[in-house]
Amino acid sequence: MTRLSVNINKFATLRNARGGNNPDVVQAAIDCEKFGAQGITVHPRPDERHITYQDVFQIKKIVTTEFNIEGYPDSRFLKILEEAKPHQATLVPDPPDVLTSNAGWNTIQNHDFLLETIAFIKSMGIRTSLFIEPDNKMIEGAAKVGTDRVELYTEMYAKGYERDRDKTIIPYRESTSFAKELGLGLNAGHDLDLNNLAYFKQQIPFLDEVSIGHALICDSLYLGLENTIQLYLRQLNE
Repeated sequence: MTRLSVNINKFATLRNARGGNNPDVVQAAIDCEKFGAQGITVHPRPDERHITYQDVFQIKKIVTTEFNIEGYPDSRFLKILEEAKPHQATLVPDPPDVLTSNAGWNTIQNHDFLLETIAFIKSMGIRTSLFIEPDNKMIEGAAKVGTDRVELYTEMYAKGYERDRDKTIIPYRESTSFAKELGLGLNAGHDLDLNNLAYFKQQIPFLDEVSIGHALICDSLYLGLENTIQLYLRQLNE
């Protein structure tokens, strides 16, 4: 079964645009789980432009499924992990000022840094996942630094889906098969939506988890949150 982890950052973006506590991010996490989500993802950035540090610890208290914290593994992020103890830490290579994650790790150039960082995170009993592009060299590098899983960066797939989905999926099929051979767990995320998710899952049936935020929250504005989560779960189970 592929689990659906809902990234709730956009609820916090909307709240922060006006101030106050509407929408209530903690209640959003509770509702996502109640409506069928099998995990909650947050990505706290240094400027707290969406999820705040306080949000992280409040959400940790109420999550009953699985809690995934994404971020660049600087000292600030590692301190959050030490205090919040999520089930999974997804490490992304983006600097603090980028709008959204837009590249995967170069696991060869960053070998020593990742090896030390992942060992430290795993010593806390937290599963690790590296945000990575569908490149066998990078995936082999991920295995060498000791990560438990990789999260495939799927923007390239999403952009090529309408043009030629059969061609676009090839590097993802090849890299995921290689990752599986190396004993790595497989997550995926970035620009997956109701249009392209089912085909991705059909082509890569052994996915452990997808993390979806922006598209799911946008869909929920039109379709309602409960209905939207159920529609995403249906795409994963077709």
